[in-house]
Amino acid sequence: MALNRDFVGRASEPSPPYEVSRVKIREFAAAIGDDNPVYRDREVAQAAGYPDVIAPPTFPIVFSLTGGSILADPELGLNFAMVVHGEQRFEYRRPINAGDELVTVSTVTDIRGLGRNEIITVRSDVSTVEGELVCTTYNTIVERGGAG
Repeated sequence: MALNRDFVGRASEPSPPYEVSRVKIREFAAAIGDDNPVYRDREVAQAAGYPDVIAPPTFPIVFSLTGGSILADPELGLNFAMVVHGEQRFEYRRPINAGDELVTVSTVTDIRGLGRNEIITVRSDVSTVEGELVCTTYNTIVERGGAG
């Protein structure tokens, strides 16, 4: 079944705050195999000019499409069993630091058919709870066999 095109331009409510911890950053860095010490050692990060350890650039994938995500709305019609990740990119204003509390607002920017597949593009603005924009993520998701 085709995705609901009425969702193009629709934004989610802000997600619940996600508290970035040193432990989560360290676990994520280990999971992606990146041993950069600014992700693990506070003193090294501070010597590099950061207030605390920083997160690897792809870290927002941990929380940016969850917690109140527009993708979970049943009216969209997305079948998660048929989803594959198509593309992802990040635009940063500043690094994500341990201690940040971040909220995400996701907006569906495009839905289109490609052969038998449905392609949905989502922009997620990641901000501190105080309202400072930290980064914007762009996700392209493919629903295999979803085209009408």
